[in-house]
Amino acid sequence: MRFLLLTQYFPPEIGAPQIRLAALARVLRKCGHEVEIVTALPHHLTGQIYPEYRRRFYVEECVEGNRIIRSWAYAATGAGARRLLNYASFTITCCLGLSRAKRPDYIFVESPPLFLGIPGALYSTFRRVPMIFNVADLWPDSVRQLGILTNRTLLSIAELLESWIYKKSRYVNAMTIGIREDLLKLKHVPGSKLLFLPNGVDTALFAPSDPDPELARKLHLEGCKVFIYAGTHGVAQGLDTLLEAAALVRERSIKLLMVGDGPAKQRLIEKTTELGLDNVTFLGMQPVADMPQFFSIATASIVPLVKNELFKGARPSKIFSSLAAGIPVIFCGEGESADLLVNNKAGLVVSPQNAQALAAAMRRLDEDAELCKELGANGRALVLNQFDWNAIVERWLEQLSNPSPASAV
Repeated sequence: MRFLLLTQYFPPEIGAPQIRLAALARVLRKCGHEVEIVTALPHHLTGQIYPEYRRRFYVEECVEGNRIIRSWAYAATGAGARRLLNYASFTITCCLGLSRAKRPDYIFVESPPLFLGIPGALYSTFRRVPMIFNVADLWPDSVRQLGILTNRTLLSIAELLESWIYKKSRYVNAMTIGIREDLLKLKHVPGSKLLFLPNGVDTALFAPSDPDPELARKLHLEGCKVFIYAGTHGVAQGLDTLLEAAALVRERSIKLLMVGDGPAKQRLIEKTTELGLDNVTFLGMQPVADMPQFFSIATASIVPLVKNELFKGARPSKIFSSLAAGIPVIFCGEGESADLLVNNKAGLVVSPQNAQALAAAMRRLDEDAELCKELGANGRALVLNQFDWNAIVERWLEQLSNPSPASAV
């Protein structure tokens, strides 16, 4: 089959959607399918078009055998009018890429942003190609509950758009069981339309390894117990809690390593200075291929979310890369991910936005090397059994060949 992926974000950008979609494209090609990607010029998190793509409107590339068609987008981060302009610009310019792509058997549209469903649905209609709409995050529910968008008129328009896109889709992908249930019960998407494509991990790239002493020396982390956060520094993660927990464990040889970028990063750096924290290190975005080295020097990974009903159905991808690397996860959250870690004894779970509870979990792992080893081994076994990308995509292709409500569970 031939798949056309429409997404605003794709490597070389760093982030969960980019990693996930690159893995999907890679495995589809490995399974003998053809893949083309229509995406934006790289700009995510930095608020600027990457240097090698500047002063260009349209670029075609071939990466790992897949044709990638890129078009300009107004670069912006954070929330507000500039971010809406960012979404709107690519919603328009992606039509050029779509017009130059080969006619596929399926067009696969990534959301968020929800707006990509518009060109996706129009392409589906005029080219008579079935659309698969991938729901990685429920929009507009998430922006409403996080307070990112409060205008009632705009929210009502977004809800109408959401409903229209679901109706125009041949299939709707859910990335978690919680999202699937919401699509079925709250959004009234027929079960016959629903497919299940959860987050996974490249278990060959992310694997247990000996600590990298040179990296530890370079970061001045020798002899320390390192707790790593790797990902977007944004609103949904509630990263202030990590800094507050770092303040509570400053008497120990515990270091917090913050890797990534995002709209909240500068404020977090300023807060670290205000609190006088010398046990927190910030790094910028790192290539995905380098992340196993960072996990090798870590005692555990911290995966936080703010307290919100919406996130009870979330499965952050950073959980799986940590587990695949053989290190335990401290999850600051509730719901599906918490249950997954507890039921498989692969990490510790604390209540969201609770610095005292997070600090207690850090102290526990600092003191108990055997517990760390046990949780890490359990996590590695879990991802090998259930969340390797090859197996996930193969199961998804089986669903696509024979869709039914049962196949999405």
